[in-house]
Amino acid sequence: MGGLGGSTRLGAAAPVTAPATPVTAVDVTAARRRPTGIGELDRVLGGGLVPGAVILLAGEPGVGKSTLLLEVAARSAAAGSRALVITGEESAAQVRLRAGRTGALHSDLWLAAETDLGAVLTHVEEVQPALLVVDSVQTISSASFDGSAGGVTQVREVTGALIRTAKALGLATVLVGHVTKEGAVAGPRLLEHLVDVVLHFEGERHSTLRLVRAGKNRYGPADEVGCFEMHDSGIREVADPSGLFLSRSGGAGPTSVPGTCVTVTVEGRRPLVAEVQALVAEASAQVPRRAVSGLDAARVAMILAVVERRARVRFGRADVYTATVGGVRLAEPAADLAVALATVSAARDRPLPGDLVAIGEVGLAGEVRAVGAVRQRLAAAARLGFRRALVPTGCGDPPDGLSVQEVPDLIAAIAHMYDE
Repeated sequence: MGGLGGSTRLGAAAPVTAPATPVTAVDVTAARRRPTGIGELDRVLGGGLVPGAVILLAGEPGVGKSTLLLEVAARSAAAGSRALVITGEESAAQVRLRAGRTGALHSDLWLAAETDLGAVLTHVEEVQPALLVVDSVQTISSASFDGSAGGVTQVREVTGALIRTAKALGLATVLVGHVTKEGAVAGPRLLEHLVDVVLHFEGERHSTLRLVRAGKNRYGPADEVGCFEMHDSGIREVADPSGLFLSRSGGAGPTSVPGTCVTVTVEGRRPLVAEVQALVAEASAQVPRRAVSGLDAARVAMILAVVERRARVRFGRADVYTATVGGVRLAEPAADLAVALATVSAARDRPLPGDLVAIGEVGLAGEVRAVGAVRQRLAAAARLGFRRALVPTGCGDPPDGLSVQEVPDLIAAIAHMYDE
């Protein structure tokens, strides 16, 4: 059995000696966060950029990754921290034009168009930045490693070299990554294990809304989300996204369209009021179609089966389409009840009250199960003018101005759908 200062037999009486290497104090001031100046991004990062941290920002082409990071680099430079942007996909002139259009210009913001790892490290040595942005890591290669740029070996070795540089210099580094058609980060899975933070930049091309989600964060919460909007002048943060995911501008209001139901999802510590829409139409083909957008297809299929079996609402010979409003993705089970009520409303061709929200998970037996943070969800709904809510049993006292009906199962929820 091992002991301090050497090994000894079990039961032997040996003196305890001091470790050969003295323990030194760790300076935590060098690892203090630096805010980026963009509140929504700081929320996702856990407060800001940590010196020496390596962040991987992944997203589809054209979603706005380069625009966001150029803004981050400009604000870092304006705050007195020199920033270096390495672009491997665009020319320096193209990036300079974008910076001029969005106002991301500063004398301490440096730009270089490079694809060779050695040249990138040389720029880092010469500029001595506090923030390094590499756009993108798949375009950087080195003759010292096998394979072409973007290959598994090159991406792994280039990322490893940049991480070692970041840790040695205390350099906050952001690597832009590509994604596959399935939405996963392109390249070896090891890439996500090597970096400290993995952020996903999401958004529809036809929508101005952009969301930044943390998939991994060694320095803060990994379940936060930041909201942004794309404009001709650049990207702007949305500090209060409440109401962005509703078809009715401003919150609660009258609706004459069947198949819509409002719910409240929670992203990190932030409740978001969102709308679920459903359309039930006569099948145009022998096999009915099921189409889903913004929701989990397998979960929607389960909810349709529960509604059909427990509530006797038939979908067997109908096409069923379900979607969310505003490009938000609802992945948590708390949206189950809203999906179920929206499909019932669409099948019966009768709209739900415009001031109603539905929160709860639906089980296979038709029961409505409890979810977390119900009071925070209801408070967010009440702030937007909603006055009625269907929730699971045992949710406690509701916020002022909100009438809450606790429903134990789907049958009870459907019975209370149109209560005035």
